[in-house]
Amino acid sequence: MDRPLIEISHLSKSYQRGDQVIPVLTDITFDIASGEFLALIGPSGSGKSTLLNCIAGIDSVDGGNIVVSGTDIATLREGELATWRSRHVGFIFQFYNLIPVLTALENVELPLLLTTLSAGQRRDHALAALSAVGLSDRTDHKPSQLSGGQQQRVAIARAIVTDPDIIVADEPTGDLDRQSAADILALLGRLNAELGKTIVMVTHDHRAAEAAHLVRELNKGELRAAS
Repeated sequence: MDRPLIEISHLSKSYQRGDQVIPVLTDITFDIASGEFLALIGPSGSGKSTLLNCIAGIDSVDGGNIVVSGTDIATLREGELATWRSRHVGFIFQFYNLIPVLTALENVELPLLLTTLSAGQRRDHALAALSAVGLSDRTDHKPSQLSGGQQQRVAIARAIVTDPDIIVADEPTGDLDRQSAADILALLGRLNAELGKTIVMVTHDHRAAEAAHLVRELNKGELRAAS
């Protein structure tokens, strides 16, 4: 049997607020297979974005292990984590996080600036990523010239341009109208089915979660199968 891409065991995380310690995640243990499309749902404050950030190597953990492709990222130093993230994780956010003064092509190229690719190679990769999300005709448009759905497509192209092992999406449809949201979910489904991308998506929307293969629910820091 193939080893899971992501193995999470006894993960715990808390935050300090003054003298008070606030637990956010409690003894989380589960695996994510390579090629899985997982949705994490739960009420606001349930810890789902924190869990996503731990999986992506953005947040440190208080205890437990997160093993991705054999590497326990919970043991990596900050610099090592930054290098690991740049090679293995693509990020999609609710509010796109595009640079307003850059074109779609330039926004997608940004993660490639950390690589050894030449300028021509970076452009070719970015053009291919924009083509994959259906925006070959918007390469020279700046974010203000694009709809919300198109901006999110640019963000998805940026997430996949480095060919990451994992795509993490934090409320990727939360700022979109219903049709644009459906289009983005369909696009994520195609990236999963056709390119084999492993996707971990946080959403509060049960309809959005239906796009995933597997749904897990966080409630008060504890993980369970979705009801």
